Amino acid sequence: MMKDKIIPLPREQWKGTVVPIGYTTEEYYDVDMRKISDGGDIAYEIAIYKKRFETPVTHTPEEYDFPDRLYQEHWEKANAWGIVEECEGKQKLRACIETCPEEWSNRLMVTELWVHETIRRQGVGHALMSIAKEQALLQQRRAIILETQSCNVNAIAFYQKEGFEPIGFDTCCYSNRDMERKEVRINMGYFLR
Repeated sequence: MMKDKIIPLPREQWKGTVVPIGYTTEEYYDVDMRKISDGGDIAYEIAIYKKRFETPVTHTPEEYDFPDRLYQEHWEKANAWGIVEECEGKQKLRACIETCPEEWSNRLMVTELWVHETIRRQGVGHALMSIAKEQALLQQRRAIILETQSCNVNAIAFYQKEGFEPIGFDTCCYSNRDMERKEVRINMGYFLR
């Protein structure tokens, strides 16, 4: 049961705050894409299978040149909420969600979602996602979209439990070796009635 209070995170106070997203995984979703030809036409056969790594893989914020941050410049209309803890006179982020409307498609994008490992599995992620769903309803959006990585199987399972389903993927979002690295961008969507 969640005991922490979720509060709005004002842009002027939280802009630029690093969201330390990192995880260790023993599994991944392998994206298998094959070019097939039927006469003169070219087609692709795509399959996604859950597999195990030979040894666990850890991804940390330090390995990326562009760490996740709240209120990045390109998310002009973003809003964020989170759990904050007072620590030696400073506020420390313990969990957050950031959303930003994608006006041209009438969707709401979850740009950041993070829960500190010490408060996971206590309903915090669900409570944060409920805020995004409430915002989407208030703004009369047709869907909520987000991205995760094919090797972040815990995040994928969480999003599926929240009603999201895969809507696409990008095989070169993070590097030109995403498929080889088993870190393919998976786009997921939640459709509002």
